Amino acid sequence: MILQLEHIYKDYNQEKFVVPVLKDVSFSVEEGEYVAIMGPSGSGKSTLMNIIGCLDTPTSGTYFLKGVDISGRSDSEMSKIRNKSIGFVFQNFNLLPKQSAVENVALPLLYSGVPRKERRERAKAALEKVGLEDRLEFKPTQLSGGQKQRVAIARAIVTKPDILLADEPTGALDTASGLQVMELFKQLNQEGMTVIMITHDPDIAAHAHRVMTIRDGILSSAEEEEFYYEEE
Repeated sequence: MILQLEHIYKDYNQEKFVVPVLKDVSFSVEEGEYVAIMGPSGSGKSTLMNIIGCLDTPTSGTYFLKGVDISGRSDSEMSKIRNKSIGFVFQNFNLLPKQSAVENVALPLLYSGVPRKERRERAKAALEKVGLEDRLEFKPTQLSGGQKQRVAIARAIVTKPDILLADEPTGALDTASGLQVMELFKQLNQEGMTVIMITHDPDIAAHAHRVMTIRDGILSSAEEEEFYYEEE
């Protein structure tokens, strides 16, 4: 079991009111799984992603990562866990515009204290893995949307994380580029990487081996909610 969430609740305070966002969410992911969490805007999926990615903490409940209870860890401890264990892929790429592709990919290794020469070699290898060995020195403005996302994926995997966490990874891409990115996720998963993908798109979620849906902060299997997206 690579991660396990037990009875996760997340509330936000708005003025005098408490707004519940996640309601008794429990699920687990085995090492090497490819899981999609699907839901529309406002369903709680982004909040759940932030908790899985150690970017936020639950109001209550327990989060086990690789068998270790990380609930209640300090911000600095959570930062170390993120950098070591989780690779992030975001909808809008989040690349530094003035840095080359290889410099963007090497950035997480800088935070880990990896020596400069090794950083560059590992970043080059990650870019080769995503098919961009001929774009090492290109800056984001010189790359297509699909190429930018592949740079972002290379950056996410350069630290050899336990989990690849993708938030709407094809949301800013055309159909052809989106399919290329999904094929890359498939390849990485076949090589043993655990992939958790957050999406609102049933067609994208269908690429995963297991799909869960979230609605009004409540998580369920896709089979239980299949009628829901037909109504939307």
